[in-house]
Parts: sequence; structure tokens; C-alpha cells
Amino acid sequence: MEISDGLGLSARKVTYLRYMSERGGPVKTSDLAETFDVDPSTITKVLGDLAAAGLVQLAPYHGATLSPAGRQYAAFLVKRHRILALALTHYGLSDEEACREVARFESFVSKDTIDRMCQAMGHPSHGVCGEITHDNDCLKRNTRQRR
Repeated sequence: MEISDGLGLSARKVTYLRYMSERGGPVKTSDLAETFDVDPSTITKVLGDLAAAGLVQLAPYHGATLSPAGRQYAAFLVKRHRILALALTHYGLSDEEACREVARFESFVSKDTIDRMCQAMGHPSHGVCGEITHDNDCLKRNTRQRR
């Protein structure tokens, strides 16, 4: 899956990938089901969809891990969440309110929009819920636009 526009996944799949990224290692179906209060069969189906998209690698009885493409995509998803949440705190929302609100709409915001917001904010390194990392595309765009 290409992260060119950042709009390829449902909100639920975005949440699962961000969670897997933050966990950093294999995640068992039962852990995901318990964390998100859904049926294990639902998790199995979603993980199958993510594996088919090349974002997750499945190992029976060991769990699911992010593929290299999945790690790259998840890094963008985390950045998108943190940039949007940081922006909402500037309009009076608490950190917690901003995170909750962003989770409701973040999957509809494109990578290009996030890169532009990030640039306008001066490429912040810390959001309300953690560190913000910047990919080369975002930084290259900033350099090109200054010329």
C-alpha cells in the first residue's frame, strides 16, 4: 500500500496500526480483541486485510507484526494524529479532548494536508501525546517552498 495520500484505510484499521506501532513488537489477536473490545474473529479478518495490503506480517501462534511498509505507514499515521491533536489544542481543547476528537476524523485527512500543517507549525518535534517525527518528503517540500 502506498502512503501517497494517507487516505487508504478505515478509522478502525488506522487505530490498529497505530497501536501495533506503539507496541513495537508482535501483537496477538487476543490482545487486540481485548484492547479494543471486539470479537477475535473481527481482529482476524482485519489483520488478514492488512496482511493482504502488505502492511502486516502474520505468524500463526506468534501474532502480527508490521511489515517494513506497515512501519512506514504507521509512522505517518502516528504523525498525522499528533499534528492534528496539537492543532486542536491551540483552539482550547485539552490534550485528552484533542486526542479523542482527532480519532474521530483523522483518517479523512490527507498526507499532503498534514505535511502542509506540519510546515506551517514549524515542524514541531513534540505533540500532545508524544514525539513527532518528520519524513524526508515533508522536509523536502519545506526546502522547495522557501526557494
